[in-house]
Order: sequence, then C-alpha cells, then structure tokens
Amino acid sequence: MQPVMMNSLEFLKIDLKGLMEEETSLEFSLDDDFFAALEGAEVKKGSLHVSVSIRKAAGFYEFLFHTDGQVIIPCDRCLDDMEQPVETDNRLIVKLGSSYSEEDEIIVVPEDEGILDMSWFIYEFVVLVIPIRHVHAPGKCNPAMTKTLEELSVDRSSDEESTQSADPRWDKLKNLNIKD
Repeated sequence: MQPVMMNSLEFLKIDLKGLMEEETSLEFSLDDDFFAALEGAEVKKGSLHVSVSIRKAAGFYEFLFHTDGQVIIPCDRCLDDMEQPVETDNRLIVKLGSSYSEEDEIIVVPEDEGILDMSWFIYEFVVLVIPIRHVHAPGKCNPAMTKTLEELSVDRSSDEESTQSADPRWDKLKNLNIKD
C-alpha cells in the first residue's frame, strides 16, 4: 500500500517506461487530502480505496481500476453534508505517442515523458457514479431546514393562487365556451 502524501499527488503518477513486470497491481487509500490537492474539484471530502491493475502489452498498457468508498457532498434538500457511497470499475488503455491526447478510453502519453497521472481519472470515475440528485434518507435531513422549506412551499403556493384569482382576465377566459 502506497502512503498518501499530504497535498501531493505524486504517488498517483505512474512511470510507464519503468514498469518491468507484465502485470502490476497497486492499491491506494485516498482521503480528504486527495480531494484538497485536486485543483477545481467540486467534491472536497471523502474516503476511497482504489485498486489498480496494470497489464503491459505490445504497444499499450491496460489499466483496470476498482474504486469504492464514500464521498461527502451537500444534500440537495437541506444543504447539510451527507455521505454518498461510491463504487466503480473502469478501464483505460494508455499508449505512448508524440503528444498527449484523450479519446474515450484511450489515453496517449508523450513518449519522452512516459508518465501517466491517474489522479484526475480516479476523481472523474468517482464523480460520474454520484447520482444527479443526492438527498438524505427520509427523516435524516436537517429538521430546521426541512421546516423552513415546507413553510416557504406553502407561502409560495398560496401566493400563486392569490395572483391567479386576482387577475380578472383569467376569470373571463374561464367563461368562454369553445365549440368545434
């Protein structure tokens, strides 16, 4: 197991030319420091276990990722932090070439460097499995926020009703009989 260095993602950079074995297995435990070290990351906290299997073949490297754990994200309803479990299996094909490029699952790394930084790929794999809507389980939302939301919803619906009945044009339209 690789140690996680504070605010450094160097341990997630793989020297492709330095891989001597036909197959290499790596394991990482990532925590809040991982998310903090990623610039521009929307998810800021979590705890992940990542297993990576690297198979060296003629002309390419196959990376198989298995990631599981949990991330901390805001609840869409009450805005309090909530734990969201994540688990994902992903595959990347990496080739050495003249310049860096990404197309679907194929990554081309400059041959003169020969280094693949896995950090952003791992982050993207995790973010892609987070549901679009994330809310606490029933009864787990912040009670004060839930009460406020209910009050605002009632106020808003009564405002809409009074607005609709206050406009006399709508009343006249209701009285029209449309015949075919």
